[in-house]
Amino acid sequence: MNKSILSIVIIFSLLTLSCCSFTDKTASVSQSDLPKQNSYQEYEKKSYGWGMGKQLNEDNCPLSCISFQEKFGKYDAYFYNPPKENSDKKTIMLTFDNGYENGYTEKILDILKEKDVHAVFFLTGDFLAKNDAIIRRMVDENHTLGNHTVHHPSMPEISVDKMISEIQTLDDAVSQTYGVNMNLFRPPKGEYSEQSLAVTKDLGYKSVFWSFAYADWDPNKQPNEETSKKSLIDHLHNGAIYLLHAVSKTNTNILSDFIDSAKSQGYEFVAEL
Repeated sequence: MNKSILSIVIIFSLLTLSCCSFTDKTASVSQSDLPKQNSYQEYEKKSYGWGMGKQLNEDNCPLSCISFQEKFGKYDAYFYNPPKENSDKKTIMLTFDNGYENGYTEKILDILKEKDVHAVFFLTGDFLAKNDAIIRRMVDENHTLGNHTVHHPSMPEISVDKMISEIQTLDDAVSQTYGVNMNLFRPPKGEYSEQSLAVTKDLGYKSVFWSFAYADWDPNKQPNEETSKKSLIDHLHNGAIYLLHAVSKTNTNILSDFIDSAKSQGYEFVAEL
């Protein structure tokens, strides 16, 4: 039996026996099916760390989101969700990074179900391996699963082969376990290069950054709820992509009120680009 086919069989067997077992994607498929590392030498490797800044336009959208969208949009990178021409619809994309579980994701899902809102959940390998029931609920309730890599590395700091492995291995596990084909990717730590964006696009993904985020990721240092809720509401803008962390008690407690406030201002929640 061809080694590549045999490796695929092994991966499938492991995934059948347990929720998620990860085998390096580059060892499981024919190399001709994947982008080649030496084909990306023409792309700039300079590392960028994304932050949306504080300067806003007249519509409350960060100016940096607009300028970086113009610069890197050709790689299917989204720093906000540009409003459609001749459309009066105001949209928000609510995204959660799920690196690990801290006991709040199910409550978040309860709120989203109650409010009839769909969100994007960016999963790492650790979350995928340990939270089968929660992920199945995400799928059953029509949320979007996004790829946040297996091990959460900084993309510009690893080789092209490793980029492919980190993205495609998680992709295979989700596809084979849940029957979901992912197409949204969030670079770990918001770090990227022109080269990493090109690789991600060639793997069939859109890179999703954000136009709002705040310091919510430390479970032991949670921000004030009223201040945080006001910040989320004050930064509403058409095409907003909100980055929230599902490990946050604050986010869980203010989510319902934030959704109500956004809806009262005419915003619709979307979970695809």
